[in-house]
Amino acid sequence: MRVLVTGHLGYLGTVMTRVLRDAGHDVVGLDTGLFADRVLGPAPLDPPGLDVDLRDVTPDHLAGFEAVVHLAALSNDPLGSLAPQITYDINHEASVRLARAAKQAGVRRFLYASTCSVYGAAGEILVDESADLHPVTPYAVSKVRVEEDLHALADASFEPVYLRNATAFGFSPRLRADIVLNNLVGSAVLTGRVTVLSDGTPWRPLVHAEDIATAFEAALTAPREAVHDRAFNVGHEKNNVTVAQIAEHVAAAVPGSVLDITGEHGGDPRSYRVDFAAIRSALPHWECRWDIAAGAAELAAAYDELGLTAHAFGHDHVRLHVLTERQRAGQIDAAMRPLVSLV
Repeated sequence: MRVLVTGHLGYLGTVMTRVLRDAGHDVVGLDTGLFADRVLGPAPLDPPGLDVDLRDVTPDHLAGFEAVVHLAALSNDPLGSLAPQITYDINHEASVRLARAAKQAGVRRFLYASTCSVYGAAGEILVDESADLHPVTPYAVSKVRVEEDLHALADASFEPVYLRNATAFGFSPRLRADIVLNNLVGSAVLTGRVTVLSDGTPWRPLVHAEDIATAFEAALTAPREAVHDRAFNVGHEKNNVTVAQIAEHVAAAVPGSVLDITGEHGGDPRSYRVDFAAIRSALPHWECRWDIAAGAAELAAAYDELGLTAHAFGHDHVRLHVLTERQRAGQIDAAMRPLVSLV
């Protein structure tokens, strides 16, 4: 298929484009390059791309594509809390405009990267796709709103699919150090300590970036009746863990590191465990291959081999720091629009 991937120069997008091309798809990206140069290790082989802000996409940009994989978003909860209106403008309004433009251009399948954080404060029960949604951040609220608006666009010619990814982990050349497993492993490698500031009790579902990408590829080619206008949690029950358990896996992956759960920040209302049976039923050939222990070991080895530094870990691969730095340098404006080419 000829596929447009938005956000192809990001953490997930870099892995996604590789997986889709390896599966034989003709892939084109769309990205303004906010994080394109924040690479750990050798530069990835990126597909051709459109240097277009998500808010400016028109049907002409989408002509000739059979499918869209929509990843682009402001994907950091602290940033969403600091700039909630920009988060809604990009993550909600621009996403829906993209879908409408895709439909007008004749794109049939639209894969939307949603999130399991739409369940928010669900607690310890296993939640499936029919559960009530309790988003607690602007980022998660924006995802709920997009799912609702895409549902209204679904018809015989336009097939939206909502892939609610668990919290991502794992190595990508365009690393994110501001997500839980990646962050804890980096801290252990650089400082010898695995520090958890919460009390460690909140539940999190995790999933490897590569498993997300292969799930999208499976949904891309699945029969219409299996996926049309449906939500799917992406992950596996084996990776429903508490923050304390995540930290224990990290300590085991980095020999000599010391685990310290301080509890100084108390609990966290974002606590949820997720049921992933629906995606296994709809996409029987897809398999979630990575567990947290293997992911922690992969990250520790990559950080060591590629020479992760404290500066790169604390700045270059933290979304909020990168955007703040670009604003100070006059590269982007207050609305996160590039003022110079970043690609």
